[in-house]
Amino acid sequence: MKELTSNETSTLFMLGNEAIVRAALESGVRFVSAYPGTPSSEIIDRMYEIRRETGVRVEYAANEKVSMETAAAVAMCGVRSLCSMKHVGLNVAADAFMTLAYVGVKGGMVIVTADDPSLHSSQNEQDNRFYAKMALVPMLEPATPHEAYEMVKEAFEISEKYGTPSIVRTTTRINHARGVVKVGEYRKIEGEIKGVFDKDPFRYVVVPMVGRRLRVELLERLRKLEEVSEKSSFQIIRGKGTLGIITSGVSYLYVEDAVRDLGILEKVKILKLGMTFPIPRKLLQDFLSEVESVLVVEELEPYLEEAIRIVAQESKWAGKIAGKEYIPRAFELNVPLVRAAISRFWGISYKPRYEAISPSVLPRELPQRPPNLCPGCPHRATYHEIKRIFGSEALYPTDIGCYTLGLLPPLSMADFLICMGSSVSTAGGFSVAQDRPVIAFVGDSTFIHAGIPALINSVFHDHSFLLVILDNSTTAMTGHQPHPGASMTREGLCEPKVRIEEIVRACGAKAVEIINPIQVKRSCETISSLRDSMEKNPGVYVLISRSPCPLLERRIVKKARRIVFRVNETCDGCVRCLGELACPAFYKEGDRVQINPLMCIGCSVCAQICKSIKPVKLH
Repeated sequence: MKELTSNETSTLFMLGNEAIVRAALESGVRFVSAYPGTPSSEIIDRMYEIRRETGVRVEYAANEKVSMETAAAVAMCGVRSLCSMKHVGLNVAADAFMTLAYVGVKGGMVIVTADDPSLHSSQNEQDNRFYAKMALVPMLEPATPHEAYEMVKEAFEISEKYGTPSIVRTTTRINHARGVVKVGEYRKIEGEIKGVFDKDPFRYVVVPMVGRRLRVELLERLRKLEEVSEKSSFQIIRGKGTLGIITSGVSYLYVEDAVRDLGILEKVKILKLGMTFPIPRKLLQDFLSEVESVLVVEELEPYLEEAIRIVAQESKWAGKIAGKEYIPRAFELNVPLVRAAISRFWGISYKPRYEAISPSVLPRELPQRPPNLCPGCPHRATYHEIKRIFGSEALYPTDIGCYTLGLLPPLSMADFLICMGSSVSTAGGFSVAQDRPVIAFVGDSTFIHAGIPALINSVFHDHSFLLVILDNSTTAMTGHQPHPGASMTREGLCEPKVRIEEIVRACGAKAVEIINPIQVKRSCETISSLRDSMEKNPGVYVLISRSPCPLLERRIVKKARRIVFRVNETCDGCVRCLGELACPAFYKEGDRVQINPLMCIGCSVCAQICKSIKPVKLH
């Protein structure tokens, strides 16, 4: 991470998220908070890794709402802060975000929201540009890692000058792309982060009478930000033709390549919007007056298209505007898709070398390779044990994390999922509205993020279900980040600051049991006992299935493999092990299952359900 803390001006090859980190450091950020979520995770991770070198206070928050509120308080003291999150994280933080827009900030505050077109690692494809419009806060959209670097620096300046939080809206292709970034000088800021908070309750305590006044101030601030948007250096016009294209973000790169491929560089005029809220109305009017027709190229929703149509109508521009009738509304764009849209809209003859398809649609002949739980993952053992006791007919609401992969056959242990923490709430609803047993799954980090209020709600309303907290001692899916209940971090073992079992007992669950799922027989006995108790005395029961993530454990504890397992000659070919566990170390050879010794980590779960699987010592 030397390039992030180098104090020299230089040209570096950086990940988009790393460019954001570097820009924040150069801007004098003193406080960073986030809940990890792909594609934004590297921002908080890199900040955390270099926190001692930089003197920046870095906090992994319990959830995105907490992250934003903490960062807002720091900014209210005149200290620059940043919080980052994936797109759905802003849903969690929206309650704080909408009122923070009224209150404003003293020190610069930047909110990075990372959208995920094509749902690479997300449950939906929402377009967070509408959050800026709804809250009336400035928004910048980079097209490259270098622009991400430049825009974060500008976002801090705008935020502090106009007393408003600023949004930098990225997408996966910006966060996870690498590019050349020309960085400036960075100097470590010495001393503590202390600022000053000036008490002013009739401004900062937003009761209705205060909110009414702040609303008027917000609208006045918006008028000033409209002037900023009109003059922003990130609003770029290229070309001199009469065919107009308006675009933003990474879509601009697709437009550039498509126009070049079609050989129409001299015929096309391109407006690339870098500051996309407030919309630069005068700039759009001037651009429209110089072209005959316009194609709006943007990913996901017709955010720009709707604004441009309004501007066109207000200015009585008679040309044709096209957008989503040519540009797909679902999934990421790419050069062939944009090229085909331009070709069809303007009737430009072009013979493609291959058919333009959505990047989310694979040709049928390619084998599907869905993600899978790792060899030795304790979640697989937990699923096996729960299914053995409750069977396939029980209802299994699940949650966001590695364990969501229990969806796939042959485990098939996921029946319903909406968002973080929803397994607990929906389990309560299912227990009221239908008669099958309900067993909900939630991870340790997700439980702290959003499961606690739901558990309290279910206890209060006398719901009846079993909540299984899959505690692998870390936030595994997004990169092994710490959380308040974790006992492992990438830096070593630690004592949890918060004990999940104590929280659960305080919430009023009827019973709390803890198992190690690697011990199959003992775990099944405990689960069976819980099932009997639930039948006799309905209510909310909690099972904490606690076993560390083997990937992180081997890295932190340096736990060496001493044994692996193999299938011996007594195997009768029943393939029960494959059908019940489906460990990635298994493979079929002829009529029998074998175990790949390079993948087996020696967890022993398979040997506890099949007598034909025996340990082999490693030398």
